[in-house]
Amino acid sequence: MNTLTSKALGELFSHGSRWLANLRRAKTARKQESVEALRKVIVAARETAVYLRRLHDSGKRDHEIERNLAVLWTELAFTLEDLGLNKLAKRCQIKGRHWADPGHYDNDFLEKSDTSLERVEKLARDMLAEIRR
Repeated sequence: MNTLTSKALGELFSHGSRWLANLRRAKTARKQESVEALRKVIVAARETAVYLRRLHDSGKRDHEIERNLAVLWTELAFTLEDLGLNKLAKRCQIKGRHWADPGHYDNDFLEKSDTSLERVEKLARDMLAEIRR
């Protein structure tokens, strides 16, 4: 019958303690990554709102800004997906695709997908509040 020596028990305890400390650090890092990504969603929503206000006032589309918005929303979608925030990632993916090709989705789909800037920003703020609890 094998028995653990006190040295082996000490090593096992030490390894377990290091593992738990690393796990806590990983959870803290992931939490911070999530906070940063959610804040970027709010910034993207507001940046998009500013462009829409400009578009409304001038009536002139700016394809470079729309390209940047498509990239911004798409990159956010990938980051959120990597963090497991899939509900919001899906909405960002739709927004990115919409800015890349405004005719890709019909208005009915966009309405049902619940991707308004207000809704996306609220969802990000709610998730931030949940993380902080």
